[in-house]
Amino acid sequence: MSNSDQNQNQHQNIELLRLVTVGSVDDGKSTLIGRLLYDTKGALAVRKEEGEGADGIDLAQLTDGLAAEREQGITIDVAYRYFATPKRKFIMADCPGHEQYTRNMVTGSSTANAAIILIDARKGVLQQTRRHTHIISLLGLPHLIVAINKMDLIDYDEATFLKVKEELTEFCARQGIHDLICIPVSALAGDMVVDRGNNMDWYQGRTVLETLEGIDVNAHVDECDFRFPVQLVSRPQTKELPDFRGFMGRIASGTVKVGDEIVQLPAGKKSKIKEVITFDGNLDEAFAPQSVTLTLEDEIDISRGDTIVHADKTPQTEKEIDAIVCWMGEEPLSSRKKYFIKHTTNTVKAMVSEIKYRTDINELTQDESVNELAMNEIGKVSLKLTSPLTFDRYADNRATGSFIIIDSFTNNTVGAAMIC
Repeated sequence: MSNSDQNQNQHQNIELLRLVTVGSVDDGKSTLIGRLLYDTKGALAVRKEEGEGADGIDLAQLTDGLAAEREQGITIDVAYRYFATPKRKFIMADCPGHEQYTRNMVTGSSTANAAIILIDARKGVLQQTRRHTHIISLLGLPHLIVAINKMDLIDYDEATFLKVKEELTEFCARQGIHDLICIPVSALAGDMVVDRGNNMDWYQGRTVLETLEGIDVNAHVDECDFRFPVQLVSRPQTKELPDFRGFMGRIASGTVKVGDEIVQLPAGKKSKIKEVITFDGNLDEAFAPQSVTLTLEDEIDISRGDTIVHADKTPQTEKEIDAIVCWMGEEPLSSRKKYFIKHTTNTVKAMVSEIKYRTDINELTQDESVNELAMNEIGKVSLKLTSPLTFDRYADNRATGSFIIIDSFTNNTVGAAMIC
């Protein structure tokens, strides 16, 4: 095998980390991503202008792709960027900081494994910082990194860093977030982003890139019970495989082995795993997030939208659910209105039976007197479904505890929800 083939194989086997950056306006989210791209050679070229950055580099231009973003110096839409190091591949989402773009932030965070919250060291923890932290706690992102930015503008003062760190740590503890990493950085100058720099010898922790490279991406997925939403039933009916019947999909969580006793939900029919098939051949064991085809020892009726799980660790199957909803539609969510629920590979009709409360995510209070949710608002609702849904609580399993809400008339996605 040639060196180029070896390098290509090594690159394909590197883990992927999905990352989201959030923060208030002008905290430097786009600049931080630009610095990561530039210092890791993730950008082939950047536009240089007089006075931009310490070395004439306009780092924010690497992520602010819309004309309005460049003109106003803000982020409006979610910007995704890809780069890689010898240790890991990254997909980074730069999310808007304005309150009116909350739905964009939720969209960018929904598939992330980790989040970076940026804080301007001069301003400390702002209301919008608290807002974003609360949303991240709702979404259950397993890794939270706090980049206390613009340290160059306060002469790299350690006392200021520690004060901001203490304030945010206390607020995060109220949200149930106890595992966070605070890093002092200067995205513009590059200190503690990729390289350590020479200005903060008092900080002995890892840089932002070292922290991202050290995150265990799939640990929380492997800890969850086995969940396999069926995407397609494979019946090739060829001469070689006249009676083949396989169930194709992506393992949402957990592991599965040949011989495991399983149950199909919602019907509850049982069997055992006969084969675990992949494009590269059969396996004795597979795990999330692999895409596989499962065959069973018994002929049982399974269709798209059903879920295969271990017989001794089953999720809930109900026709009524409660969920925390982030509303994205221009028309408000209202009681008695009908929608479609898209959950894993299953789509069912649903009606909002009750809006329990709307959350003020700045003050962490709940308003129980509301009868609708407007765009960018978050609240708890009860839903009645036309057919049973197989699910876990979002706190237990992000993959099977979340769904999107689709307007039944326009077919637009109008909400994202977490089952509670």
